[in-house]
Amino acid sequence: MGNRVSFSKEVLTIEKVAQKHRDFENGLRFYYNAPGLPRRDLKFVGYSRDDLVRELDERLRDLVRDSAFGILAALEASFRVDFHLRCEKRLKDDLSRHFRRLDKRSLRRLAFEEQILEAWKRHVPAAKTLISEIIGAFKYRHWLAHGRYWEPKLGKRYDFFSVYLLAQRMEQVFQKSDN
Repeated sequence: MGNRVSFSKEVLTIEKVAQKHRDFENGLRFYYNAPGLPRRDLKFVGYSRDDLVRELDERLRDLVRDSAFGILAALEASFRVDFHLRCEKRLKDDLSRHFRRLDKRSLRRLAFEEQILEAWKRHVPAAKTLISEIIGAFKYRHWLAHGRYWEPKLGKRYDFFSVYLLAQRMEQVFQKSDN
């Protein structure tokens, strides 16, 4: 197989993103609530308590979005790793066979949603609803990645916690399919 991939030692996992999210959230809360903030950082001279709360809320909103983006990036990596492992291991299930056919035909990078996610929907009926939810979450990621310049029509509100739960559910599906 000519499309063998060298996996990075820096692979992003949903757990690494979740831990970073918790650390950053704790750091932001500590920073904005610590006594003497205007003396430590001149930026805050003249800020009222309401100004500090407003800015902290804004920073936390940005953190939630950034962390959701990281979770979705890690989830995409999980799908791509799964794709390559199924091809290398020459598994005999329908999804793995389909992936090998795609791998042989593909001269370029596979389209994630159109080829990988749609194959999961078609060949793993038990995961169809979950994959549809994940496709919706990736629309949120596109909105984040492209600067949030349009009003998204997502049909659902996404944040760090909702995409984290989706990613955890999918990780369980990956684990079951390894057995």
